[in-house]
Amino acid sequence: MEESIKYLKDQFGLPDVDIRTYSPAVLAYIGDGIYELLIRTILVDMGNRQANMLHKKASGYVRASAQCAMILALQEELTEEELQIYKRGRNAKTVSMAKHATMHDYRHATGFEALMGYLYLTGQMNRMIDLVKTGMEKTGGLPWDTKNRR
Repeated sequence: MEESIKYLKDQFGLPDVDIRTYSPAVLAYIGDGIYELLIRTILVDMGNRQANMLHKKASGYVRASAQCAMILALQEELTEEELQIYKRGRNAKTVSMAKHATMHDYRHATGFEALMGYLYLTGQMNRMIDLVKTGMEKTGGLPWDTKNRR
């Protein structure tokens, strides 16, 4: 994936930026998108289903309470650096909040998204995927039974 980010930057003439200069809110912004894309990819690749069913299933994984549960289950798996990124995101002051989330869930979800954004922007997609898989296993399993995928 690191090659893809480099290619993207090359094609659009984007400068290399020190990841430490990004605010936690910016990391969470990109992390929200890449995490949702990862979840959608998993769901689509698990079988051809109605788009409405895919959306409902994806919503269960990307809502704040699910992200909160996942990051709380993953804390012992995180490196010191990853834990620091998560905490920066969790503690960031935000202007708005999802209407169906508690402040507790929203803050932890923001930290989770910041971590996802950090891993993506630093080209650590394998690590991101491994953490998401472990988080799913610890919080209730994969979206569908992987033995009976289709």
